[in-house]
Amino acid sequence: MTGRRRRRAPPNPQREYVPGTLLDWSDSSHWDYEAARPCRYCGFPTQLRDSHRSPAHKVCAEEALALQAAETTARYHQEGHL
Repeated sequence: MTGRRRRRAPPNPQREYVPGTLLDWSDSSHWDYEAARPCRYCGFPTQLRDSHRSPAHKVCAEEALALQAAETTARYHQEGHL
């Protein structure tokens, strides 16, 4: 048996992103009780924090993740992996 690992299939590009369904921020650790700070994506104030404690709206973070996944999928297809 060789030491090669099987590649995981790329994400399904037909699956459409639905806002509000990608991340679960129901835990209180995503809330800053002290002060609102500008969102790292849109710049509007928010008391929400991402997993790295950076200020971010949940919807903004989900859109950024969806965009990153779409760009990665497109790059994967461009390089001829499919």
